Amino acid sequence: MSAKKYLTEISSIINKVMETQLDNIKAVAEIIVDAAVNKKSIYVFGCNHAGILAQELFYRTGGLAIINPVMAPGLVLEARPVTLTTGIERLEGYGEIIADSLSLREGDVLIIHSVSGRNNVPIDMALRARELKAKVIVITNVDYSSKVESRHHSGKRLYELADIVLDNCGVYGDAAIEIEGLPCKVGPTSTAVGAAILNAVVVECAELFLQKGVTPPIFISSNVDGGDEHNARILEEYKDSIHYM
Repeated sequence: MSAKKYLTEISSIINKVMETQLDNIKAVAEIIVDAAVNKKSIYVFGCNHAGILAQELFYRTGGLAIINPVMAPGLVLEARPVTLTTGIERLEGYGEIIADSLSLREGDVLIIHSVSGRNNVPIDMALRARELKAKVIVITNVDYSSKVESRHHSGKRLYELADIVLDNCGVYGDAAIEIEGLPCKVGPTSTAVGAAILNAVVVECAELFLQKGVTPPIFISSNVDGGDEHNARILEEYKDSIHYM
């Protein structure tokens, strides 16, 4: 059964993440919590489907209220025709413009998700963020990315520009399952695994906040009693670090 093969593959990749990425997950959580305690801003960005993780992390039940998504024009799946996103993520210079629009400061955190890590927009964003002394966290597929050439004039791939890399441990090309009679693989893994990795970072952040004596700014469901009131308090308390309202 092909569905079972896919779910087994996802489980296998997540097991590999647990074996290889826990130290980096903890290190990323430490950076985020330190930034939050010092009133810095935390952003998350991805082009096209990579941007789904930016949407997963913000305004989310069980998530950190202080994560700000970056959803730049032409790079989200609402673009029409959606094929524009493929060309726009290759535009050199646009990533620097996006980074500057965030008014990044020293000590801010920018999480960038790109599975191949080869396109110009995320690379330009990382380069500009580093110039501004923000922390750059990259979630990517290191094996895949190391097998492709950068499209950026620097020759760099995204993982080569990170303060910390979170490897999604996926396969080359992202799609994972072979089916007899189908010439290409089916079943991408990066979204499912990437969401698990970044939510693991959020959980680790919550524990680290408590260790510092700080109540974690975590949203609860607005569909449980008291949820609206709780979330309103969080939004008010952290309004200076929240830029999506």
